[in-house]
Amino acid sequence: MSLLARLDRLPLSRPHHRLLVIGGLGYTFDGMDAAIVAFLLPSVQAEWGLSNAQLGLIGSATPFGFLFGAALAGILGDRFGRRWVMMGALAFYCAFTLVAAGAPSFELFLVARVLAGVGTGAESAIIAPFLSEFVPPARRGWFVGALAGFFSFGFVGAALLGRFVVPTMDEGWRWAQVLTALPVLMLLWWRRSLPESPRYLLANGRTEEAERVVVAFERETERATGAPLPPIPDSEEGAVQAARKVGLGSALRYLWSGAMARRTAITWLLWFVITFSYYGFFSWIPTLLVQQGITVTKSFEFSIVIYLAQVPGYFSAAWLGERLDRKNTIALYLAGSAVSAFWLSQMTDPVMIMVSGAVLSFFLNGTYAGLYSYTPEVFPTWVRASGTGLSSAFGRVGSILAPSIIGFFAATWGFGGVFGMTTTVLAVGVVAVLVFGLSTAGKSLEELTE
Repeated sequence: MSLLARLDRLPLSRPHHRLLVIGGLGYTFDGMDAAIVAFLLPSVQAEWGLSNAQLGLIGSATPFGFLFGAALAGILGDRFGRRWVMMGALAFYCAFTLVAAGAPSFELFLVARVLAGVGTGAESAIIAPFLSEFVPPARRGWFVGALAGFFSFGFVGAALLGRFVVPTMDEGWRWAQVLTALPVLMLLWWRRSLPESPRYLLANGRTEEAERVVVAFERETERATGAPLPPIPDSEEGAVQAARKVGLGSALRYLWSGAMARRTAITWLLWFVITFSYYGFFSWIPTLLVQQGITVTKSFEFSIVIYLAQVPGYFSAAWLGERLDRKNTIALYLAGSAVSAFWLSQMTDPVMIMVSGAVLSFFLNGTYAGLYSYTPEVFPTWVRASGTGLSSAFGRVGSILAPSIIGFFAATWGFGGVFGMTTTVLAVGVVAVLVFGLSTAGKSLEELTE
């Protein structure tokens, strides 16, 4: 019987939940490390007397590193394995976050932040395609959406560090970064409990290793549920395609070949739309709040409320992804984001700015939950990590461009113009996914890509 049929028939239970926590904690600290930078800028500016242009470089450092890390992780994950890339990326970003925490100069701090971004980008790009390969088709959308939901805990954690550590301790901006690097200790746990993907192993001819992973999952599931395992389906799904030698050139040629170009184009567009809108919003919201007459302290408190709205955004979209299909969930949350962005553009009262900003945060992050579920499903196993990583990397172009473009709109069109432009970008994404998106709910990964 097919190993994949055996794996896909297993009910979601303890071994899957352990992987959810392992990957989720990775996303939590990825999010915290990326988000903390916005709260460090005032302290860093005072430390080294930086200009606004230098602050802009720091703001772009993490997404710039993220772009290269995401692309690199995908290629390495398909060639050498998902597991070691995930662990290596965690160690890499933690190490350079510690370097940034102790940096004696602006130049070293900037370089360290770029390299930390490489690590967070690599880890963020590899976790979803890696762990999606363990999950039964009927629950894959919920699982990966919930996995992405752990990002929200990292953003809330960063906001809390920004409010209660950075301004209240001597060199609090350094200690905040030390705290975001502590998850390097998780490697001791991951090294023992994190298996390699059976789909990756099968694609690379390592059948005995794949058998051991599947058998361990079957035994743990049986112990966890206290019931016999479900029968193995008579009709087996298609086999995993044999791995090919993956490099950047070969991955791009395949992803933009006639058979894959439509899937790749819509996926890349969605990543650009949501990442541009998301980073434009979250990188500027504290500044825009201050410009509307809200104090810096109050703007940080408002930011915590806005970040908290991420949590139900992610997990509601994870739940809906199984019921409405991924592409419809993405369209729904993009549409909600567009309406919320327009609403925010019309607000002048500080409390209503916070409320509409929280609603926008809810929908933007719900879109991410749907997209993290959708992306690994549309690429074959042998190029799944590369396809996901390159899609995420293209989205990071949006995160690099967003601060400067939104800065231009803020200077020329004001607060309303910023979010009016964001509304237009989001509306393009809604139309694109509804017209060209792929329905993926309830189908095995092989059924979607053979």
